Amino acid sequence: MNMHLMRRGGIEVGRSYGRWGVLALVVIVACLMMYKKPAVAAVPQGFTDSRVAQVEAPTAIAFTPDERMLIASRGGKLRVVRKDGTLVQSPALDISSKVCDNSERGLLGLAVDPKFSTNRYIYLYYTFDKHGVCPTGEPSNPKNPVNRVQRYRLSDSNTVSTDSVLIDNIPSPNGNHNAGDLHFGKDDNLYVSVGDGACDYLQPTRCQSQNDVSRDRNVLLGKILRITRDGEIPTDNPYTGGESARCNETGRTVAGKNCKETFAIGLRNPFRMAFDPNAAGTSFRINDVGGSYWEEVDQGKKGADYAWNICEGKHDNPFRNGSVNCGAAPYTPPIHDYSHNTGCSSITGAAFVPNEVWPSSYDTSYLFGDYVCGKIFKLTPKSGGGFSRTEFVSGLGRGGPVHMAFGPYGRNQALYYATYANGGEIRRVSHSNSKNGAPSATVTADPTFGSTLPLKVDFDGSKSIDPDSDPLTYMWDFGDGSKTETTSPLTTHEYASTGTYTATLKVRDSFGAVSLTEEVKIYPGNTPPAPAFEAPAPNFQFTVGENVRLSGSAIDAEGNGPIDLSWEIIQHHNGSHTHPYDSGVGSEIIIKAPPPEDLGAMNPNTNYLEARLTATDSTGLSKTISRRIQPKTTELTFSSDPSDLEIQVNGSSFSGSRTITTWVGYALNVDAPEQLGDDGRFHGQASWSDG
Repeated sequence: MNMHLMRRGGIEVGRSYGRWGVLALVVIVACLMMYKKPAVAAVPQGFTDSRVAQVEAPTAIAFTPDERMLIASRGGKLRVVRKDGTLVQSPALDISSKVCDNSERGLLGLAVDPKFSTNRYIYLYYTFDKHGVCPTGEPSNPKNPVNRVQRYRLSDSNTVSTDSVLIDNIPSPNGNHNAGDLHFGKDDNLYVSVGDGACDYLQPTRCQSQNDVSRDRNVLLGKILRITRDGEIPTDNPYTGGESARCNETGRTVAGKNCKETFAIGLRNPFRMAFDPNAAGTSFRINDVGGSYWEEVDQGKKGADYAWNICEGKHDNPFRNGSVNCGAAPYTPPIHDYSHNTGCSSITGAAFVPNEVWPSSYDTSYLFGDYVCGKIFKLTPKSGGGFSRTEFVSGLGRGGPVHMAFGPYGRNQALYYATYANGGEIRRVSHSNSKNGAPSATVTADPTFGSTLPLKVDFDGSKSIDPDSDPLTYMWDFGDGSKTETTSPLTTHEYASTGTYTATLKVRDSFGAVSLTEEVKIYPGNTPPAPAFEAPAPNFQFTVGENVRLSGSAIDAEGNGPIDLSWEIIQHHNGSHTHPYDSGVGSEIIIKAPPPEDLGAMNPNTNYLEARLTATDSTGLSKTISRRIQPKTTELTFSSDPSDLEIQVNGSSFSGSRTITTWVGYALNVDAPEQLGDDGRFHGQASWSDG
């Protein structure tokens, strides 16, 4: 492709929207998908990491004054864990029928009112299926879902009734960058984090670093919002004058006005926030998920501009080098940022350590997690200013911690976190505090199924731990009426009859403290159904935007029908991490092929879709197979005449000739800025040629 530039005069600096388009997407949280079981977490001496509950795709947790733990699940269910640690089997609320949970959408945020004991209010942030469809990668589609904040009432019997929608019609133009955290400050106001939507809802091919919607003050994207518990505007919000208007019903107002709900602007995807329980007033921090290079922690500040998309962290947006001073007013730089070169590249959950809950070295500390490297870091103030970042917990695996919060644990408090690892879990990091700590059980079994009877199964509880290193007794219940206690973590049991059995393990330390129950399903006389792909073909390559048909079938050797088929579509990014893309049930689903995530994600060997087909028989035994689906690619060569002039492709600049491998169907934004050439003359775009 050649760009012909001429002497300045009568020039339109061009935007070329061809067959290829821009979409950029960096990992988040809510990057919500299936993961292999992570390694046992590495915690400091005196701490214990243990599982509290198994919950599919947990996105947020909060506690009521009567010590119930509420858990939001991406698909739209609100679960409750009682004070005694048991998970209530029936959801307290199920709004899955009105939630879009594809891409990074879903039920994303949860808060409990500080006056819950009298008003029973809880608050949810979720993606509302407004039009009965949930498009992704279509920023200009008028039927895109929207994000909303809604208030509900929770009873003592764990039932939920609907109350008021406080904020509605926040755009979700692309599927990702929804943010969605909810917290009350000590000022008794509700704070809401909202992402930038990934792509500009008015200029749909302007995505990622080209998306400047967080700078548009007339829309609720890329912002921190603040409202009262009834949805009104606090009198000291920064934008309340005549130049401002309410955006709570439409998600926006006319250009040139400010949204009165806005507390701060200039954020990319402020996925999680944390409020300091140790502060005298309202003090909070924002974890803003970065773009190509930097993750950041921002101090919450009224009227602040955190400078996205001009800056990334304290640094220039790599596609807009030198445009502003990112570390000075009028912008508010982060109090801490870290590079993707660390191997960590998606900041997620956050929590302040309450003073006197853990050893004094943890007082004034701020904890934050990274989704990609599976670690929790401790950020501690340094005497000379700034902060020191150290690892607190590692080995969590990819998939968490998505959300973190301190909550009750016995007579003290512990850190609870949500993770997508191992099918979705709520876990707890507790400290012994010189008291006898409860042990934690972990159990595996091999094999878990087999067609031949009797079925001999080896059980292993060796990864069970005690925070005080006390000796453990293993209490086994094999689910078929047989029970035993052992001092060894290994035992064997034979199942004589066909069936589905739930084997459980609890461990007891030498002082009588007992763990929660861990379980594993055993299927003697049964084998998993055998799923098979029927479409697309193994060598199929997709074009961006086309409808791709996925179909499959399954057979079961034992005839345990009917067989349920379910689909999970995962988007792989540069061979280092993944994003959820779509899902469905049945023998056939249709998905719309996505664009690449950015210019650096074109290699089809490391950037592709993975289709996972799971067949589950009537007993609950399942098997999953996967198939890679790669994009169709082409090469584009860009050059200018004269040959030394600058060309911009998706905001990235170069001079001379450049060949780019791109996906077929992906629209590139190509610009020829006015510029001074080596011949001393100004040049601008004259015409385009595709050769």
